[in-house]
Amino acid sequence: MARVFSLVAAVCLFALPLSAEGIDDAVTSFELDNGLQVVVIEDHRAPVVQHMVWYRAGSADEPIGASGVAHFLEHLLFKATDTLASGEFSATVAANGGQDNAFTSYDYTAYFQRVAADRLALMMQMESDRMVNLRLTEHNITTERDVILEERNMRIENNPRALFNEQMNAVQYYNHRYGVPVIGWKHEMETLSLSDALGFYRTYYSPNNAIVVVSGDVDPDDVRKLAQETYGQIPANPDLPERMRTQEPPQTAERRLTYKDPRVAQPYVSRSYLAPERNSGDQQQAAALVLLARILGDGTTSYLTERLQFEQQVAIYSAAFYGGMSLDDTTFDLLVVPSEGVSLQTAEEALDTALADFLRSGVDPEHLDRIKMQLRASQIYALDNVDGIANRYGRALASGLTVADVQAWPDILQAVTPDQIMAAAREVLRPERSVTGWLMKADEVTQ
Repeated sequence: MARVFSLVAAVCLFALPLSAEGIDDAVTSFELDNGLQVVVIEDHRAPVVQHMVWYRAGSADEPIGASGVAHFLEHLLFKATDTLASGEFSATVAANGGQDNAFTSYDYTAYFQRVAADRLALMMQMESDRMVNLRLTEHNITTERDVILEERNMRIENNPRALFNEQMNAVQYYNHRYGVPVIGWKHEMETLSLSDALGFYRTYYSPNNAIVVVSGDVDPDDVRKLAQETYGQIPANPDLPERMRTQEPPQTAERRLTYKDPRVAQPYVSRSYLAPERNSGDQQQAAALVLLARILGDGTTSYLTERLQFEQQVAIYSAAFYGGMSLDDTTFDLLVVPSEGVSLQTAEEALDTALADFLRSGVDPEHLDRIKMQLRASQIYALDNVDGIANRYGRALASGLTVADVQAWPDILQAVTPDQIMAAAREVLRPERSVTGWLMKADEVTQ
């Protein structure tokens, strides 16, 4: 079966559309005099464009005591400016046949529009306007604060898994702001003020703290001209602070937590390990961790699935995750959902045994080859999406990587060896860097 799978995957890879190859070669990057970085990714197959503005400021950059202000400000940016009424930004995008939205993470806040290519100038004009001309009122603060509190109620307070994950993150990080939820702690969100929002806006929303990514049916020279006419007229912020964050001390104690909630439908075991992120010019260890996560817990042929679900039948689901795209240390995560009648204790013990066996036995080279082929195919197909490719560059640049790092990443993944994967596994999968959590029903016993 393994040989048949490899043959099919190889045929699929060679059958990939040739038009998707080489899109990364059509990337142009330049910087305006005011410090704005602009990245242009050409794809002339359809007359559409994705325009994105990424600010190097997310929830991990918030002042202590004002958690949630980055996400709060994201909402407020759709209010009035000097030239647009409240709500007019999105209404104008829609009237021009486009879509727009925004999102906040730990390391960045991003705003985007997907429109016909001939509407790019209008999008850049409006986006540059709200970079500097936002006009907020106390009424905006009151009404939008209610909106984000309701969002927290819907996404977090009404979801025991989200509450559990929030507690896991808080325990994982002793000192870093990654332990604070992006949406904010509820008691701090309730006190967010006009001065909090404007303080964050005036500190971080400036051209020398932003990246504009334009992908689609565009010409780099035209984009440069438009960028200069719009964003280029905004002065740099001379007081932009250096991006300094509190860092993690050495983690030397294994931690555990139990979270009980009567709304839990399916108990499970979750474990996270503090892990290194992708670093500019040094992405090999992160690449090894990406492949480790795929080997351990991605799909029906993964190591944990075969051991826990098929051989021992102690789990109905198992998975491993690694998100290396962050400015500072991230996590490597494992999850096991026990089978009916199997206790969380038994499921955790089975996980520990499987990990120990993997660290002794090492990587199956054929399995690794299949995973690399799948990754290569998915990366090529991803180039067909102007939204996806713009996000890939924007997230990377806002997280401290470079255009060269993004373009080198596929080849770095392909070059990872079994020895590098095992070295990364032994470095990361250490109990003293871990948090193990049990999500349980309220009436369950812990043994």
